[in-house]
Amino acid sequence: MLSTKDLTISYGDKIIIDDLNIEIPKGKITVLIGANGCGKSTLLRSMARLLKPQDGTVILDGQAIATMKTKEVAKKLSILPQSPISPEGLTVLELVKQGRHPHRGFIKQWSKKDEEAVYEALELTNMLNLKDQSVDSLSGGQRQRAWIAMTLAQQTDIMLLDEPTTYLDMTHQIEILDLLYKLNEKDGRTIVMVLHDLNLSCRYAHHIIAIKNQTVTSFGKPEEIVTCALVEEVFNLKCDVLFDPIYGTPMCIPHGKGRHILPPTSNINRKRI
Repeated sequence: MLSTKDLTISYGDKIIIDDLNIEIPKGKITVLIGANGCGKSTLLRSMARLLKPQDGTVILDGQAIATMKTKEVAKKLSILPQSPISPEGLTVLELVKQGRHPHRGFIKQWSKKDEEAVYEALELTNMLNLKDQSVDSLSGGQRQRAWIAMTLAQQTDIMLLDEPTTYLDMTHQIEILDLLYKLNEKDGRTIVMVLHDLNLSCRYAHHIIAIKNQTVTSFGKPEEIVTCALVEEVFNLKCDVLFDPIYGTPMCIPHGKGRHILPPTSNINRKRI
C-alpha cells in the first residue's frame, strides 16, 4: 500500500536517507524509531510527498506518488507534521474543517458528510467543547489535539504522524495513542508514527522500523527486534530490556545515574531480552 524503492533524500550535499527500500504493512501501526537527526521525520515527509527525493520512488497503491494528483494523494494519505502552525485567529472548528478540503470540488458545497466527519473528529479528540476557541489561544496539548482532529477529518486510509504526542502530558499521550490504536482496530487504518518514547512505541506498534546511518538497521515486531543490542546500536545507550509486566511488550530500562533503591543482587525479575 505504501513503500519506498531505492529512496535517497538529501538536503543540499548532505544525504539523510540513502537507497532505502521499505514496505509499510497495510492495516497495521508502524512506528519509526531512531536517535535525533537520523532522518525519521525526513522520511515521513518524503512518503507524504512534502519533500522531493534526490533519487528513487515512493509508491502508493502501486503507483509512483510523484505522478499522482495532489487531491488524489490527499484522499488516500494524510500527514501531521511536527509543530504545525495555523493562521492567527483561526478557530478549532475552522481548522478541522480544512481536513475536508481534498473531498470537495471547485463548486461542491459543504455537505452533511463533511459536517459529520468534522464533528466526529472533534468528539474523538475531546475538542468539541473548544471548537469555537482560536487555535493560538490553546495550550500546547490542546493545540496538538486540534491538529490531530483535522487529520482525522480527512478520513484517509493511511495516516502519517510526526511525533503526535508532542507537548502532551502523560494522560493525554495515552489518550491520543489509544485513539489511534482504536482507529486502527475499528477501521483498519494504516498508521505510521514517529515516536521518541521507545516503551510506548513497543506497546502500540505492530511493526517497528529502526533507522541509523541513513538507512534501516532493523525492522519487525517489537517483541522480535527490540533488544539491549538494538538499543545500544541505534541510540548508543546501554540498558536492560525486560518484559512489560502488564502488556508483555519490550520495556527499556536505561542505564545511567540515579538513586539505587534496590541492591544489585535483588531478586527482582531482571530477565533481559
